[in-house]
Amino acid sequence: MSRASSHALKHPPVKAPSEPAGAPKDIVEKDLVEKDFPELDVAIEAPRRRGRGAQSNASGRYEAEARTAFDDGWQSLDELPPFKTTVALDSSRKVIARNDSPDIGFDRSINPYRGCEHGCVYCFARPTHAYLGLSPGLDFESKLLAKPDAPALLEKELAAPGYEPRMIAIGTNTDPYQPIEREWKIMRGILEVLERAGHPVGIVTKSALVVRDIDILQRMAKRSLVKVALSVTTLDPKLARTMEPRASTPPKRLEALQQLAAAGIPTTVMVAPVIPALNDAEIERILDAAAHAGVKEASYVLLRLPLEVRDLFREWLLANYPDRYRHVFTLIRDMRGGRDYDSQWGTRMKGTGPMAWMIGRRFEIACEKLGLNKRRSRLTTDHFVKPKGGGQQLNLF
Repeated sequence: MSRASSHALKHPPVKAPSEPAGAPKDIVEKDLVEKDFPELDVAIEAPRRRGRGAQSNASGRYEAEARTAFDDGWQSLDELPPFKTTVALDSSRKVIARNDSPDIGFDRSINPYRGCEHGCVYCFARPTHAYLGLSPGLDFESKLLAKPDAPALLEKELAAPGYEPRMIAIGTNTDPYQPIEREWKIMRGILEVLERAGHPVGIVTKSALVVRDIDILQRMAKRSLVKVALSVTTLDPKLARTMEPRASTPPKRLEALQQLAAAGIPTTVMVAPVIPALNDAEIERILDAAAHAGVKEASYVLLRLPLEVRDLFREWLLANYPDRYRHVFTLIRDMRGGRDYDSQWGTRMKGTGPMAWMIGRRFEIACEKLGLNKRRSRLTTDHFVKPKGGGQQLNLF
């Protein structure tokens, strides 16, 4: 049988690889994998993680010990099944999450799901799965939690005495239109509540499934209650499938942008994340394609590698683009004050230094040439009406 190794270390601090002068490239790459990155030894076999983004499933940072399967000679690893998506129920009693971050434009958000089947390897939300005792790796994209009571909970919170409406952001952590939404329809239920209450909402997604709800979104847009942002990371189908294995393809996202814009829904294209030496060369092409689809606004976010995301991204980069590894991380550190990640408010989204400045300037010039961001859509709270019920006494007459 396969056993759990109790002595296996959780992800150790990963050293910046040093390359001996004059060393042959194949020897350097071999040393890189075997010495500097011992965690690559526990990568899950490709057939078991087919269609997934992460390469491994290491324990979360709060676990007392890490476990990994190894072959003890009985070939039992061949019997391990592939990772399948499972959905459990989230029993949260509240659905609106609050934040006081000074560098984002909202103070409240909703996440209909925990974990995300899209499997984007760079997703900065992956570390949140560690709070559940699960891995930010393959568990994050295969062991999902759904909040079917979210619409009812939202209605109750909106009806609470003292509630003051401000834009609610949805999709800022995990994608509300990930594949399981087709069956659960939680996001649609949330939109129905927000429409009835006249409450503004901003949506971020990578999924073309958002067009399913154009009927609701169009009605809300007429009252300045909604705006939608689609993230288009690359136009290269191979890179997209490798990096975001279960998200909508780039053409589908552009088509969704076109349909939303044609319906009169304020629509933004997000070039996010920008990864140096991997997709940064596509900034202008993505913006051009979105502008031709009718989009009027655009934004970008630099790659972020907090906590476990750093090692997961390393593993993925070494497995898929080993020749670019050193260059990518050199540029990342140039934009993060010499570190793999800098979480400082105000700079974490855009980075610092000459390379970060150049990316920002290229983005600005492209937007100016294409006529993007000439006007910013604004949402209103003027239509808000507290829902009846949810702890509020109903009128007798």
